[in-house]
Amino acid sequence: MSINRHFIWMPALAALACSVAMAADIRVGPNESIQRIADAARLAQDGDTVTILPGHYRGDVALWQQDRLTIRGLGDGPVLDADGQSVEGKAIWVIRGGTIVIDNITFRGARVAHFNGAGIRFERGKLTVRSSRFVDNETGIMTSNDPNARLQIENCTFSRAPRHAGALHHLLYVGRIAYFSLRGSRVEGGYNAHLVKSRARTQRIEYNWLVDGPDGEASYSLEFPEGGAATVIGNIIGQSASTSNLTLISYGAEGYRWPDNRLVLSHNTLINDRSGGGRFLQVWQHDAHAAPTVMARNNLLVGVGVFALGNPGEFIDNPGLVPATDRNDADAYRLERDSLLRGHVEAAPMWRGIALQPTHEFAPPAGTRPLTAPRRWAPGAFQTPPAQ
Repeated sequence: MSINRHFIWMPALAALACSVAMAADIRVGPNESIQRIADAARLAQDGDTVTILPGHYRGDVALWQQDRLTIRGLGDGPVLDADGQSVEGKAIWVIRGGTIVIDNITFRGARVAHFNGAGIRFERGKLTVRSSRFVDNETGIMTSNDPNARLQIENCTFSRAPRHAGALHHLLYVGRIAYFSLRGSRVEGGYNAHLVKSRARTQRIEYNWLVDGPDGEASYSLEFPEGGAATVIGNIIGQSASTSNLTLISYGAEGYRWPDNRLVLSHNTLINDRSGGGRFLQVWQHDAHAAPTVMARNNLLVGVGVFALGNPGEFIDNPGLVPATDRNDADAYRLERDSLLRGHVEAAPMWRGIALQPTHEFAPPAGTRPLTAPRRWAPGAFQTPPAQ
C-alpha cells in the first residue's frame, strides 16, 4: 500500500519531553496499490497529503472530512469524470473538513437530480483550490451558507456550462460564507445563469478573466446579490453578444444582508458586446436598506453602455472605448503604447484603507504576473501594451 508515514517531532510541552505525530503521503494511480480516490479519502488522516497520478478516474467520487489535508495532482493532472455518480446527490467531491488544499485536478461532467451537481461542494472549513479545471459541470464550485467558511480560488478555469433549458447553472456559486477570493482565474462559456455569483460577507475578485466569450450566453458576468464588502481590482469582465441580461455587474439585487455593504471597482476592463448597449454596472437601491458605498476608479469601458448613471457613489476617471476588434484574447484589450488613454488617469490612491492600485495583471490562459508601476497609468486591467 502506497502510504509512507514519517515521524514529525513537535516541541515539548511543559510536562512532556516530546510528542510524536504521524503524517502520510498517499499515492493514487492506475498502477498503485490504491487505485481509487474514494479509497484514499477513507484512508487519509489529518495532516496527510494525497497525491493523484494522471489518468481518467470515472465515477470515482469522494467525501473529504480531514483537517490540514493537501490533495494534489501530478503532471497534467488527473481528470475526474462524474460518469453519473455523485456524493450524497451533490458533487464529485464534497469538502466537509478543516483546512484543505486542492491543487491541479480536473472536475468534469457533474450531474445530479436537482440540476445543481458541482465539481466541488464546499460545506465547512477553509478550502483553497489552485490550478484546477472545472468543465461541463452543472456548477463548478458551490458552497454552503456556513458563516465561518472561507474559500480561496487561485489560477483555476471554469468553462462550458451545460445547456439545459430552464436550469440555472452558475459556473461558480458562493453562498453566505465569511470570505471568498478569486484570483488569476478564467471563467467563460456560461448559459442563462451567471459566471460568478457570490453572497459572501467579504469578497476579493482580483486579476481574473471573466469573459463569457463569443459562444457564451451567460446572464450577469459578476453578481453580488446580497451586497457585502466586495473589492474588484484588475479584472477583465465581459458579456457576449448573446447575453440574456442587460447588466454586466450587479450588486444588491436581493437587498443588503451584511452590516458592511461596500463595492470597490478599480482598474477593471469592462466589455459589453451586446448589440444596442446595456449597463456595465447596476447597484440596486432598496427602501428598507441604506444605500451602499461605491467607489469606481480608473476602469476602462469597452463597448456601448451606461456605468455611473443611476448608481450611487464616486465614479472617477472611467473612460470609454469603442471596440476595434472581435478577438477574444487578452491582447485585444491592451492599449497600444501610443494610446491617448495612457496617462489619462492618475495613480489610484488608498481609499478608506483599501489599496486601489493594482499590483499584478492577469496572465493568460490563467494566472497572474507582477506589475511594475508604470510612469504613465492607463485605465483598465492592463498596463503593459500588446505583444508586437
